[in-house]
Amino acid sequence: VQLVESGGGLVQAGGSLRLSCTASESIFNINRMGWFRQAPGKARELVAEISSGGSTYYRESLKGRFTISRDNAKNTLYLQMNSLKPEDTAIYYCAAPSGGYFPGSWGQGTQVTVSS
Repeated sequence: VQLVESGGGLVQAGGSLRLSCTASESIFNINRMGWFRQAPGKARELVAEISSGGSTYYRESLKGRFTISRDNAKNTLYLQMNSLKPEDTAIYYCAAPSGGYFPGSWGQGTQVTVSS
């Protein structure tokens, strides 16, 4: 599956952004999808993931600020980010399984920059 992210940009601290990830095929049967991020000089880390049934998992430090959701009819994954902080600055990637492994397929990433 090919994934294309959008919605990144520059925002002031305390602001919000909603990221979207559109898949090239139906995501109805894709059990796990998620968002990862990579800040400069740091390893890529899991932000949140969601199952086909809607069960969610969040990085502990992001609970309460970020919300992951999916619209199977639109083949789209979302990440609503509120109360953004400068430390949230990173490239955000959408991910799906490939070859039985998760993550396996990646989008090209979308830059999120939070200014103080």
